[in-house]
Amino acid sequence: MRRPRFSPIPRLAAVLVLVSGLLGVAGSAAQAAGTGPCDIYGSAGTPCVAAHSTTRALFGSYNGPLYQVTRASDRATHDVGLLAAGGYANAADHDAFCNGTTCSITKIYDQTARHNDLTVSPAGTAGPADYPADASEIAVSAGGHKVYGIWISPQHGYRRRAASGTAVNGQPEGMYMVASGTHVGSDCCFDYGNAEIEVADTGNGHMDAVSIATTCYFAPCTGSGPWVEADLENGMFQGANGSNTANLGNNSTYVTALLKNNGQTTYALKGGNSQSGALTTWWNGALPNRGGYMPMHQEGSIILGTGGDNSNRNRGTFFEGVMTSGYPTDAADNAVQANIVAAGYSGQTNVPNGPRGTVTGPGGKCVDVAADDTGVNAAGVQLWDCQTYASDQHWQHYADNTLRTLGRCLDINGNGTANNTQVELYDCNNVGGQKWVQQADGSLRNPQSGRCLDSPNGNTGNGTRLQIYDCNGAAAQKFAVNGGGVTTAPGGKCVDVAGDDNGGNTTAVQLWDCQSYAVDQHWFHQSNGALRTLGRCLDVNGNGTANNTPVELYDCNGVGGQVWQQQADGSLRNPQSGRCLDSPNGNTGNGTRLQIYDCNGAAGQKFALS
Repeated sequence: MRRPRFSPIPRLAAVLVLVSGLLGVAGSAAQAAGTGPCDIYGSAGTPCVAAHSTTRALFGSYNGPLYQVTRASDRATHDVGLLAAGGYANAADHDAFCNGTTCSITKIYDQTARHNDLTVSPAGTAGPADYPADASEIAVSAGGHKVYGIWISPQHGYRRRAASGTAVNGQPEGMYMVASGTHVGSDCCFDYGNAEIEVADTGNGHMDAVSIATTCYFAPCTGSGPWVEADLENGMFQGANGSNTANLGNNSTYVTALLKNNGQTTYALKGGNSQSGALTTWWNGALPNRGGYMPMHQEGSIILGTGGDNSNRNRGTFFEGVMTSGYPTDAADNAVQANIVAAGYSGQTNVPNGPRGTVTGPGGKCVDVAADDTGVNAAGVQLWDCQTYASDQHWQHYADNTLRTLGRCLDINGNGTANNTQVELYDCNNVGGQKWVQQADGSLRNPQSGRCLDSPNGNTGNGTRLQIYDCNGAAAQKFAVNGGGVTTAPGGKCVDVAGDDNGGNTTAVQLWDCQSYAVDQHWFHQSNGALRTLGRCLDVNGNGTANNTPVELYDCNGVGGQVWQQQADGSLRNPQSGRCLDSPNGNTGNGTRLQIYDCNGAAGQKFALS
């Protein structure tokens, strides 16, 4: 069976890795199978008072929800849980709920009994109210299972005000987070940890949060980071009074960033590669003597992705994190790092992934939404330098021919049809002004108006506001949807690659229920007529031309069996053979292997490119 895409059965190999990773830790820190980071800290006398993750359970016995998603289409909410107690997130459940629309993460559940759940941060003295993160922005793997992280862009973040059990007024505590070491920035602040109750800077020592950023707050710093730092309010500290040239930074794909503070005299900073190896201690010594830090004055709120006053101008990717009561031992920290490594994180963390991709336009610029990833209704859509980390430059082409980013659609202002009408971002509402079809010449055509997405006068400067205009084949109308679009097929199915997004040579191409999250159902129509997904092309087996020859995925090589032309009747014709893509006998069942056959205009040959 091809779907669901991710098995609900935990892999034995992952369990064995977990056991072996923990058995290597000496003394009481060694734990049995099924142990999570909070079990380790609890056994060491420093229990977790908060535990947040969208990827896995942080207690061996936890079997509750990890996070809540809210669907854009109807505002319904859904809790995403685990494949099994103590295991990994059920991404298939997430995908099924969000299929055909977009979702945001509106709550991150605390896995302790204290219910220190994180919700979207309110406005503070240094930043307006935040937006929830796109729920499907960053998919990675943990323990061999697909899971989702939290992609934080500027003006996105979460908070729990006046949390239960967190340190206050100089009490000791520890915390760590697993985050990206490649999706980072230098502004303030991508933090996880203890912050003010009021969303304001209330003075030195009123925060105690771990950060990973390229912020060199106290020069000199060594290298260009990113560094694991302590946000103690009014400073990102790497050691003693700020600067610490011994801190060499952590830039691995996944970083374990750890901070612990006895609240009176001492704090420690550690960093490590979450995929392998041990922690490095960057600082273990005195708290700053700048005033207000000895003792600390923590207030006990919890933040994720922002500063204590809601400074929300940085970016990052979060996977898991905990906070403890008490100052953890080094042995416990080491055991937790071994547990994180055994969790088996893998995959890229610095580019929004899945079926979304950039839309590149004139001058090699990207189609971009004004105002840095906030994506409000009527926000201008423009050209801008391509930025791999910009969420609002990554668009997904849906089966209804919409192009979506930040939970909204590329829209023609006022649903207009006239030349020079500007485009914008707006709530998806199924109007004709939100439909975009990729043409073979590289243009994006709006069927309602009959006009194409256009850069006025061929301008390519940053901030050029886009519009619609008569389709004319000019360079000003070349917009490549690099994430591709679905190809709808007989029976309302989609053209799909067998094997769950792995796409090796000769993999069968078939019909399957449309899944907006499936990368291998999104095809990029190249200017040479090729249809590409997963880095390979839709190919006629053996470059054949005979009726009933099956189609497959294969390395793009420019042969005639990889050229497909959309016909006026909705068929896809292969010019070399003169035959059309075909579902045998008009079958519409999942798994129906596609072929070529004499073009006949039948329903079994209706394949519409989006």
